[in-house]
Amino acid sequence: MVGVLVLSSGMLLGAPELAAAQVVGASGDALKIPQDKLVQPAELNAVIKKGGKDAPLVLQVGSHVLFAEAHIAGSEYVGPGQQAAGLDALTKRVSGLAKDKSLIIYCGCCPWERCPNVGAAYKKLQELGFTKVKVLYLANNLGDDWVAKGYLVANGR
Repeated sequence: MVGVLVLSSGMLLGAPELAAAQVVGASGDALKIPQDKLVQPAELNAVIKKGGKDAPLVLQVGSHVLFAEAHIAGSEYVGPGQQAAGLDALTKRVSGLAKDKSLIIYCGCCPWERCPNVGAAYKKLQELGFTKVKVLYLANNLGDDWVAKGYLVANGR
């Protein structure tokens, strides 16, 4: 990962500041997630509608600005998977859960092949020993692949 990071505030960070932000994810890391670990939007929406005690814990591992604007109903925000602080928040959130708890993570900030968040978050959950981790496959972004399809959405927080 090289160059400049543009924050939602429009502030630019150069190389020295990037090191201070502890960026750990990289664009394209989503492509390293095995196909059998991906869940399609329609499938997740059906699972959420069904509910029940075996429902997965759904965690958003991207931008808080996007989460506040719109997120999957019932999902929780933990922080950007590309940043050490986001991975720390993810680790804290899942601590104490059974390693076979069904977890689904998603971002939705940008097209799948450029997502800097889900790959790092997926890898962290694997390192922590979780065995039932899936990643929501959003080909374009959350708006196009979830919200526009009329799937369950919430906003705020």
